[in-house]
Amino acid sequence: MSAFDVDLFVIGGGSGGVRAARIAAGYGAKVMLAEEYRVGGTCVIRGCVPKKLMVYAGRFADEFEDAAGFGWTVEKPRFDWAKLKQRRDAEVTRLESIYDANLIRAGVEIVPERAVIEDPHTVRLLKSGRVIRAERILVAVGAHPVKEPAVPGIELAITSNEVFELESLPGRILVIGGGYIAVEFAGVFAALGSATTLLHRGERLLRGFDDEVRDALAEAYGHRMDLRLGRTLTGIERRDGALCARLDDGAEIAVDQVLIATGRRPNVEGLGLDRVGIDLDGAGAIPVDAYSQTKVPSIYAVGDVTNRANLTPVAIREGHAFADTVYGGKPSCVDHRLIPTAVFSTPEIGVVGHSEAAAREIYSKIDIYKARFRPMKATLSGREERILMKVIVDCASDRVVGVHIFGHDAGEVIQAVGIAVTMGATKADFDRTIAVHPTAAEELVTMRVPEVTKHPVGVG
Repeated sequence: MSAFDVDLFVIGGGSGGVRAARIAAGYGAKVMLAEEYRVGGTCVIRGCVPKKLMVYAGRFADEFEDAAGFGWTVEKPRFDWAKLKQRRDAEVTRLESIYDANLIRAGVEIVPERAVIEDPHTVRLLKSGRVIRAERILVAVGAHPVKEPAVPGIELAITSNEVFELESLPGRILVIGGGYIAVEFAGVFAALGSATTLLHRGERLLRGFDDEVRDALAEAYGHRMDLRLGRTLTGIERRDGALCARLDDGAEIAVDQVLIATGRRPNVEGLGLDRVGIDLDGAGAIPVDAYSQTKVPSIYAVGDVTNRANLTPVAIREGHAFADTVYGGKPSCVDHRLIPTAVFSTPEIGVVGHSEAAAREIYSKIDIYKARFRPMKATLSGREERILMKVIVDCASDRVVGVHIFGHDAGEVIQAVGIAVTMGATKADFDRTIAVHPTAAEELVTMRVPEVTKHPVGVG
């Protein structure tokens, strides 16, 4: 008789935990999964999926406007926030039920409670008091948004969690932050008709992205909203039925909502990690090795709680790799160096590989290929819109080491490009690929002459 109740106990029902549980169960493991909120995690319940649906909703405003240039007469459209919320929430509920069904079909037992770690092989369910012995424990609890900076009145603001609970569209909204979440929500509210201000302490949005892409986004957003860079929030107070946000330059902005999107922290509080001797890193995350194993051999962690690459597809891949390694007999670790990603701003951003600045630090000599053009659709719609495409090549190997796209459907395009770059495609491979015409993406295979060829002083 086994000394354990289950082979694997998964704490957290988000993307990484669900994938790990399903794959492990598929290999024959007895798996129990505890989720205290809703199965699906941040991405499905209050993140990527509902946010992308809101992005789609906002983009119809541009479509209605563009239609006139193509001969359509469209009456002034009206937007119904309540209807969008109802439809969006129903879709989230549908997806949650699919996650539940897939786990049950795989043989995973779902426990709707908070679980904490008691020792290297024991978890305790707080609501029922049950104690479960597990051969292995996987922590996949994700992260939560934080309200920073901690200025006076910050409690009056909302985060990316509460934004989905708004019962009406704010007439005026201030979004604080410069990362994915801030940029995407600012774009959504501006498109849906809110008077939107995006405030960021840095001089550029989207730290870590290629500077030209960042500049292109700032230019586009400067036309769509009140963009304030290099400024910080110093306080919020209620005044005359509104929220008054004070900035470090003395300016005041009257709005109906303040959305803080300045960062997220791993959900480790009260988890019991201290009981088993697992110390957190400087970011408050769980340190793990390449196979997602902590310093305690029976305890593993995947996803945002490890702060490696905080993206849903990465968490899914980490969860799958964990199950393959431990239960499938196929040792597998995730390469975090090359991750295609998209920012669902409007216009959209798609990236795989290095930025120009990073590539210059790594390679002795690089070539930069660029294309800037007006999309074909804009020639009749009259919209002042530009697309930027940038391909970065390591001259020594001719390998494409970075692709950056700013423009419509960049996320869709970069997924396909990511396959080629991951496989080690060269510029010659791009060049011999026949273009699909007329498309915007064909520019990626028709750029022949590098715009800039630079290398560090004394090299080459």
